[in-house]
This record gives sequence, C-alpha cells and structure tokens, in this order.
Amino acid sequence: MKIKLIYPKWPKMPNQPQFHLPPHGPVVFAATIPDDVEISFTDEHVQTLDFNEACDLVFISCMLTCQIPRGWEIADQFRAMGKKVVMGGIATHLHAEESMTHADSVFLGEAEGRTEQVLKDFESGALKPVYDYRNNYPDTALIGPARRDILDRELYNFRGVQMVDLIHASRGCRFKCFPCCTPYLGGCQFRPRPIDKVIEEMAGVDNNRFFVVDNSLAQDDEWEKELFKAMIPLKKKWVSHPIKDNDEILDLAAEAGCWYVYQAVFDTSDVIRNRIKRLKDRGIGVEGTIILGTDDHDEDGIKRLVDFLLEVELDLAEFTVMTPFPHTPIRDEMEKDGRILHNDWKKYTGAETVFKPAKMSPEKLDEMHQYAWDTFYGPGGKELAMGKLYMDVIQREVADGTYKSPRLRRKQWQSDEAAVKMDS
Repeated sequence: MKIKLIYPKWPKMPNQPQFHLPPHGPVVFAATIPDDVEISFTDEHVQTLDFNEACDLVFISCMLTCQIPRGWEIADQFRAMGKKVVMGGIATHLHAEESMTHADSVFLGEAEGRTEQVLKDFESGALKPVYDYRNNYPDTALIGPARRDILDRELYNFRGVQMVDLIHASRGCRFKCFPCCTPYLGGCQFRPRPIDKVIEEMAGVDNNRFFVVDNSLAQDDEWEKELFKAMIPLKKKWVSHPIKDNDEILDLAAEAGCWYVYQAVFDTSDVIRNRIKRLKDRGIGVEGTIILGTDDHDEDGIKRLVDFLLEVELDLAEFTVMTPFPHTPIRDEMEKDGRILHNDWKKYTGAETVFKPAKMSPEKLDEMHQYAWDTFYGPGGKELAMGKLYMDVIQREVADGTYKSPRLRRKQWQSDEAAVKMDS
C-alpha cells in the first residue's frame, strides 16, 4: 500500500520572516504507520503537490485553523478524482463537523496504536466516516521517534542556516489559559513521555538544534529537572515554551543547552521583568509572545507595553492579535456576547482582527498590531534580530565542538537517505 501524506499550505503572517520549520504533526503521525506501508510526503510550504501521483489512500494533516480551508480544497480535488481521503490533525479536531463534509473519513484524537486499524478498514472497503478518540488518550510510552526520514531536510533552512527540528516530551497541559484550545485537544492532565525515549529520539536526530514544542515544560518540577539532567550529555541547543522560574531548574536548563524561551508577556509587572532578567542572566534568550487586543487593552496600553518590551531588552517579540479559535474559553465568551465578526477561517492567522475589541475598533487594533511590530524592530525587522540569535547558537556550537557546516550536514543526510533506500 502507498499512502500520500499532505501538509497543506497556510497564509503566513506578513511581519514574520519567510522561513519554514520542519512540520511536527505529519512526522509524528507517520511514526504510527506500519513499516511495510510506503509513504510519500508533500509539505506545500516548500514543495508542489502533484495530484496525479499514484497512491492508494490520501491522508491530510492540518495543524492550524487558517490551514484547514486549503486542506478541504485538497480533499475535494482528490475525492473528485476518485481517491479516498482521511483528514486528521489539530485543526481537523477543532473543525470536525466541517471536515466531515470534505473527507471520506476524519480521525479525531491521538493516533498511536490506532492507525493500523484505519488502514485495515480501508483495505477491506469498510473505512469509517469518523474515528473518534477524543478524550481517549493512548499510553505515552507508545509514542515512537518521529519519522523525519519522510522530509526533504535541505528545504528547511533560512539563508543557508539549518532550522530547528521539532520534538515533544509530553502531551496535555494542566494550565487553562483563556485563548488556548489545548484543554479541548489534549486534556488538562500532564502526560509526560518516558524520559529515556525522549532522549533516545533527540540523540538520534542529525541536528544540534531543537524546538521542544510542549505547551509548557513547567508542569512538574521533578520531571522537568530529570529531563534537563538527561539532556546535558547530548550538548543540544534548544528552544521551548515556558520553563519553571526556579533557580535550580533555570540553572539545569542553561546547562542542558537552553538557547531561548518563548515567554508570554501579558503585562508590565515586576514579575515579568524579573522572569526575563533571570533567563537572560543565565545566557538564555527570550522571545516574548504578546497577544494584543485583550479587553484591558486600549491604544495607550499597547504603546506602554511595547515600551516595556524595549526596556527589558527582549531578544525577539512575536505580536499576534487575540484570535477566538474554536473550542477556546475566549471563543465561548465572545459568541455569547455577539463579538465574533466572521468565520472566514483563512483570516484566523493571528495577524488581523476577527472580533470586536472592547476598547477600540477592529481597524484600530490592526493599526496598533502593526505599530507594535514596527516600533519594536525598527528598520532592521525581525530577520536581523533572529539572525543574531542564530549567530549566537553557532558560536556556542563551535565552542563545544558540536557545530556542523551545511556541507557536512548535507552529506550526512544523503548518507542516511541512501541507507534508508537500501533497507527498503
């Protein structure tokens, strides 16, 4: 059997540098597919989708709400050609009912230990319209190493610099943040993977740079300490969402190679100021994630927030407009209050206003969003600031002997690809 696995393209935010990270969802899903099944993968961000390529079954993996309309377009076209289509991924989970009208089958939930049954049903002509595993989570010990061999690794770089590989050490999140759909998707219980399995996967990837994509690593102090201790010998350089603001944990993170952290900045308090300082004092960079348009934001408040970010010398800032995604607490509130402007999902990118703000017009919020980007970065833009962070990590890699030039890395990938072909 041959599967065509597709990662649809989505509209990028206009203020972001135009680089592409290796996708995470498709390679994690591919690890659940039996070894005797052939996989052909297309990431539409870096490759052209060939609708005429021979395959038996099409899988479409969608992560973002703004990606799902393209996923539906692809599904419609393949079905018009007589192909069976299965849709899955986070965005399919969030838009399940709509996706059922575009796909032969939708897969909802986590796939470990379950994909083989879908393939058996397809082969016997009994593919189910819905495979619903919502709130039915598999044992995290079943999570195998992601199938990065399906990627064309040379396509994921920025101006010749290799981008991070994505990996996860846990699922679920005990925090219930108002704009987040994670409680709906993965539950409110912290579900860590076995640390030895995480370390084994990290060690097996020919890339010294990782983005640990867990919603938050700051969910269990002892687990977090053990994870960082186990990572130290790898000499990897990594990025993550928040880590615990604790002296021992911060020291271990720095020793384990923490490169920079995504830190939510929601006010100008000393708590946030000190948290940023404590990270930077340990050589850990900070990228602020800043949501604009909360109900306490007016024009002056946003300007004061941007001034604060400059004052505390954030390395990077990611400004997004608050967006009421499906199955989030903020969505429920805004629907009750009649504040949702539309459900044109392609525009749910975080780059434009799709609701009625409390203290300004939608047009003014869009204007202040652009003001934040322009004022924080100035004429250099985010590309220059990101380039400085990458120069820093390259210097660290040179210092500890782990740096690989693009030429050496390319040779390694080619060698790995040749070995895979021989094995198959």
